[in-house]
Amino acid sequence: MSNRPLRIAMVAPPWFELPPRGYGGIEAMCADLTDALVARGHHVTLIAAGRNGTRAQRILRAYDVPQGPRLGEPLPEVLHTAATGHLLADLDVDVVHDHTLAGPLLARGRSVPTVVTTHGPLDGEPGDYYRYLGDSVHLVAISRSQRAQAPDLNWAGTVHNALRAGDFPYRREKEDWVFFLGRCTPDKGMHLAIDAARAAGREIKLAAKCSEPAEQEYFKAEIEPRLGPGVEWLGEVTGDRKKRLLSRAHCLLFPLQWEEPFGMVMIEAMVCGTPVVTLRRGSVPEVVVDGVTGLVRDDVAEVPAAIEAASAIEPRDCRDHVIEHFQPDTMAAGYEAVYRRVLAATPDPTPLTGAIPTQRDMAPVA
Repeated sequence: MSNRPLRIAMVAPPWFELPPRGYGGIEAMCADLTDALVARGHHVTLIAAGRNGTRAQRILRAYDVPQGPRLGEPLPEVLHTAATGHLLADLDVDVVHDHTLAGPLLARGRSVPTVVTTHGPLDGEPGDYYRYLGDSVHLVAISRSQRAQAPDLNWAGTVHNALRAGDFPYRREKEDWVFFLGRCTPDKGMHLAIDAARAAGREIKLAAKCSEPAEQEYFKAEIEPRLGPGVEWLGEVTGDRKKRLLSRAHCLLFPLQWEEPFGMVMIEAMVCGTPVVTLRRGSVPEVVVDGVTGLVRDDVAEVPAAIEAASAIEPRDCRDHVIEHFQPDTMAAGYEAVYRRVLAATPDPTPLTGAIPTQRDMAPVA
């Protein structure tokens, strides 16, 4: 088992196809992980919705059409989970890797282990949910910060998210404006980004998903009153347009107001050679190297000065950092090590402090 290829059932949420054409961070991660695992010689059966744009050798579906328009409704997730249980009953796999919310409820009745990536925050009810599941699931955190929110859970490892550097343009020459990219929610701090850009005398471009009622309420209360000269609202941007904006910006502004579990936008900016100006919250210290790939500050009042100081960051260092630490094969090596530890009933040796091992440290566990 320590050397042979593994048979993995990869369970994605039902909301977007893999890879997603626009919004869909979990689906993008699942797609990259699937491709990297196949490249490492493993057999992956993908359980997802819509077309299969991955290298998975087999795809099984509960929904032929992704259910993105129904995001937030309970039934698509529940039906997808029920269908997954039915489909897995006929599969011969070594491990199930589930990225859904409801799917882990079926883990206790399986004869093979279920690995679950915890993609969101773990305070309050989410943490209690995984506590009730107990040792029926083997949890993987996407950052040490996330894991530290609930250190008592049944952790099997910590593996950072990743992206394919070749899919993003690198640009050394930057323009004068700053960029905000994320969701239109208070915890992302878009209103603070506007205030900081104005204080620094810089124009700011805002790109954010703003489709759900809570997002629209925040926009109307905090963002709309701040629009005007020097503040450009772009709405949701995806694909090549998003990548071009990231590569051109003087810096990415990310004034977090919560304990961000990972923050894909940070590595998306850095891989384009664009430094990140952010606050010391959540996973930030694990992702951004202060003074090398961005500037990490403790107080929002320090952000305007950091915007100006970002011009001293070397763009090539930003991209190289992502290539070294946040590539899909590094992520797949981490998950392969988790699968083999779980199958061998070996505890996670990774400490809660210090650097997370890179790919060269992640030889399969015997």
